[in-house]
Amino acid sequence: MSRYFPLFVNLEGKKIWIYGAGEIASRRISALFDFGCELTVIAPKASEKVESLFNTGKLVWRQEEYSPGEIPADVCLILAATDQKEINAQIGAECKKKKILVNVCSDKNLCDFYFPGLAVNGNLVAGVTAGGEDHKRARAATEKVQAVVKEM
Repeated sequence: MSRYFPLFVNLEGKKIWIYGAGEIASRRISALFDFGCELTVIAPKASEKVESLFNTGKLVWRQEEYSPGEIPADVCLILAATDQKEINAQIGAECKKKKILVNVCSDKNLCDFYFPGLAVNGNLVAGVTAGGEDHKRARAATEKVQAVVKEM
């Protein structure tokens, strides 16, 4: 299995689309929120967190299902985080065709990147991943890194 290179990217002003607005999507939206990107959520229903961000104008929420062929070429990243593996895979396939980086939450083999655990203190940012294999280990490591970063 390949190891993934940690790359820190300036997302300021970049378009990011998130399909799904449940628990996983909401956590990822919260993590992305402070990085200055333009977030669009596509989901018929949303968590309270996503609905609140939408109501305050902090993101766009399209209350609809994924429609094949709808992803525009100027989107920087896509997160496929619906509760339907088949839909996530379709989103992933469309992104591959359009050469848009995608994270498919239901199948690590379809991911171009893994979404990291984050530790942030001002402009000090650390990301943690266990290669999509061991989420408990990654969470434990993230918590330890967060404690260190918080002190700096």
